[in-house]
Amino acid sequence: MIAYEKFVLDNGLQVFVHEDASTPMAAVNILYNVGSRDEDPTKTGFAHLFEHLMFGGSQHIASYDEPLQKVGGENNAFTSPDITNYYITLPAANLETAFWLESDRMLSLSFDPQVLDVQQKVVIEEFKQRYLNQPYGDVWLKLRPLAYQQHPYRWATIGKDISHIENATLEDVRSFFFKYYLPNNAILVVAGNVTVEQVKQLCAKWFAPIQAGAPYVRQLPTEPKQTQARKIETSAKVPLDSLYKAYHMPGRFDANFQTTDLLGDMLGRSKSSRLYQQLLRTNPLFSSVNAYITASIDPGLLVVQGNLNKGISLEEADAAVESIVQEFIDQTVPDEELAKVKNQAEATLAFSEVELLNRAMNLAYAANAGNPDLVNQEAAQIQAVTPAGIQTMARQVLRKDNCSTLYYRQTD
Repeated sequence: MIAYEKFVLDNGLQVFVHEDASTPMAAVNILYNVGSRDEDPTKTGFAHLFEHLMFGGSQHIASYDEPLQKVGGENNAFTSPDITNYYITLPAANLETAFWLESDRMLSLSFDPQVLDVQQKVVIEEFKQRYLNQPYGDVWLKLRPLAYQQHPYRWATIGKDISHIENATLEDVRSFFFKYYLPNNAILVVAGNVTVEQVKQLCAKWFAPIQAGAPYVRQLPTEPKQTQARKIETSAKVPLDSLYKAYHMPGRFDANFQTTDLLGDMLGRSKSSRLYQQLLRTNPLFSSVNAYITASIDPGLLVVQGNLNKGISLEEADAAVESIVQEFIDQTVPDEELAKVKNQAEATLAFSEVELLNRAMNLAYAANAGNPDLVNQEAAQIQAVTPAGIQTMARQVLRKDNCSTLYYRQTD
């Protein structure tokens, strides 16, 4: 259970406080309600670029890391298709340093042309290393636009094309910042050895003076229901042939999300999963195989991914995966099998909440979805899943006409 109190500043900043006197530390997490799904299709990769730019100096602070390191703090950030998240952990006695740093970044970046130039080069190099010059690195550059035809999930957070980052101007950067990096488009979570009154005072001092901007109203195209199987093939100098199968599934806070998540776990989460047991141990067609979900806010993907053993054709491996998938559609799963993945999921959830920062992040993420109480409902939702529910979602999600398949062939 993550206990919290909430208040909202006049400028629209939502603030959540999770008190935990058992630790000498504090976590300060700021979630901005902007991810790669909010980008202009002709200017992709901007949310991720901004993650980098936010460490390049703000209006009154030239160096972000140095003052934080002096008070024993650490920080980082990440970008997803749905959000951009910045976080600091530091001794609770030095909490105000985090407020000073984060409020100045929210107030305004320095908009230094040299910083933009440096970070453009960093992101471009990251694009090349992680997506273009790494085995299988371009998978999601190909699989996303296959699975998504309309929704902006069709491009990765790094962007569709390097040129979008190369051509970014300082005016582009200013426009993006003042549209999305606003107190009324952000959620602040402060957790640890803090008090609500203390956080209120610090917010009044550091965040309340920042003016609100025009509300951001998200209007994204809805992805049409997939009614026909899709398939593409690609090839490169990779170690092994690989198979990727992506099925549309409910979004992170949909009533059927937990059921589909557990379905994916039974399919391919661990060594006891059906894919592993049948296609690595009993009939070793794959050298590795697993299933996972994207867990996005809007409808996401359940993905089966595997590297084939030498001498096994992609067609044979694909047919074997589809046979296992069909079992979930045709048969009700045993209670014991479902209970096992429920226990695994609950253990993962409980372990994640040991970390103070994870509690802060989870609370921010649920609040951004519109209901912070969701953070405390997940365990009950997991336990409520039934074998009949698993079969129902298998019939909805694991349909052949709901699947996008990528064959990645090895070349010499």
